[in-house]
Amino acid sequence: MEAANLSVATAGVALALGPETCSSSPSGILSSTPGGAVLQGWEPPFSVFTVLVVTLLVLLIAATFLWNLLILVTILRVRAFHRVPHNLVASTAVSDVLVAALVMPLSLVSELSAGRRWLLGRSLCHVWISFDVLCCTASIWNVAAIALDRYWTITRHLQYTLRTRRRASALMIALTWGLSALIALAPLLFGWGEVYDARLQRCQVSQEPSYAVFSTCGAFYLPLGVVLFVYWKIYKAAKFRFGRRRRAVLPLQATTQVKEAPDEAEMVFTAHCRATVAFQASGDSWREQKEKRAAMMVGILIGVFVLCWIPFFLMELISPLCACSLPPIWKSIFLWLGYSNSFFNPLIYTAFNKNYKNAFKSLFNKQR
Repeated sequence: MEAANLSVATAGVALALGPETCSSSPSGILSSTPGGAVLQGWEPPFSVFTVLVVTLLVLLIAATFLWNLLILVTILRVRAFHRVPHNLVASTAVSDVLVAALVMPLSLVSELSAGRRWLLGRSLCHVWISFDVLCCTASIWNVAAIALDRYWTITRHLQYTLRTRRRASALMIALTWGLSALIALAPLLFGWGEVYDARLQRCQVSQEPSYAVFSTCGAFYLPLGVVLFVYWKIYKAAKFRFGRRRRAVLPLQATTQVKEAPDEAEMVFTAHCRATVAFQASGDSWREQKEKRAAMMVGILIGVFVLCWIPFFLMELISPLCACSLPPIWKSIFLWLGYSNSFFNPLIYTAFNKNYKNAFKSLFNKQR
């Protein structure tokens, strides 16, 4: 992901770039007084807006790390969670914890550096970019894996046995991290563009057009197609099943109306049939509610995922191809909006799963 930087000049106050002016500065920021005069070598204080934004980003980093860490601790300590689909949730939490621990802090440091330059050297730049692409891509593909698991559970609950589910989830986790590693390490392994510019002190994802197409398609557009197709199929299957059950329950009205039977044996038979139908309807109702919750969870998960990442990946695909660039402030907004998806993921899981809520309560009560 490109190391886009927050513009600290949003409120009219900018960081000094020494002898550079606006026309010569690669980042377009100049040192200025409130009256507009350029002062070389003078570094004004952060504006109130900048301090507020930095505080919010620090809180976002801390909340993302702690919330996903809580998910991991809960899955490790509660034995009931040592099975699918919780291993897919754990894989997502691992990628999101790494985003919060390794990627977001260095991105914030880069945001605050004078002139938005990378001052931490070439080696750390390569490490940071590699982890950035690896963890964010893994987080995105883990969302697709969870959507696929829910789809197979809802539409093929008889064929999708526990054993099949374990194998499928293990395969999806392996493919997720394998593909993510390939996309992240391709520039280093195959010389596919350069991520560090020593002259401009800039650290960003390779801007080679062919790599931009490969990385954005592999990291976002392909999983986006998967999750949209899956949710469409879930919606279609749920709608079909609901309509079928509704038609199946309609004859129950006619059956229950036949109460007055002259024969005692016939009355017993009718009562037995009514009880059986009522039990089946109750079972169907419970499964239907469960499927509705799962479909709603997948829908919200996909919706948040699309809203968080699509602006950034549109920018990442278009910019290298047309040799154009957005203002730095918009790059930063799109980048951190994508990072925020790692914060929303665990919130969505726990909101639609009472087992996690109960496990959290049990975990905190034991600590007391």
